[in-house]
Amino acid sequence: MLITNEFEVAQPVDKVWTFFDDIPQVAACLPGTELTSDLGGDTYEGKVAVRMGPVKLQFAGKAAITQRDEKARRIVVDASGAEVRGRGQASMVVTATLTPAGRGTKVAVAQDLQLSGAAAQYGRGMIADVTAVLMRDFSANMQDRIERLERGETPEQIAAASAAAPAGGLTLGMRAALMALTRVFRRFFMPYQPAS
Repeated sequence: MLITNEFEVAQPVDKVWTFFDDIPQVAACLPGTELTSDLGGDTYEGKVAVRMGPVKLQFAGKAAITQRDEKARRIVVDASGAEVRGRGQASMVVTATLTPAGRGTKVAVAQDLQLSGAAAQYGRGMIADVTAVLMRDFSANMQDRIERLERGETPEQIAAASAAAPAGGLTLGMRAALMALTRVFRRFFMPYQPAS
């Protein structure tokens, strides 16, 4: 399934692009993500933990940067992993494209996601909503991390101050459910606007 998201960061595009070149820093911004080793050649091993209601899924796998286009400000990451308790697998190709937006940067993210097992039981809408919530958290964390690095804090100091918690729990589920309800109410109560 293809999931697209966009967000803005209040930093110049060159600064955000430089930040995207530091994969451990980028991974630290995504809730529930932990890099476990740098295999060299732009390939990393890591873990991703997501909790949706009573179900906690933890994947372990590899991610590799397969394309980095400086001129177009586009990076492509191919990631795959297996749920640590053998309850499924996931693979994803993530394409992030950065463009100037006023004084900041617009980041367009396209995720081609394939799920099997326990994670696949959730519908496309719920997965898209959870992804949107995670992208909002990611953008806020990235903005904060860039600002803290500018103030002279080291990555170690930032990591100690904001230990990675698993993505999810009741908060993630509630935020995704609120997004779904908002979408339903818009369909019923907002005036019709044809697609352009």
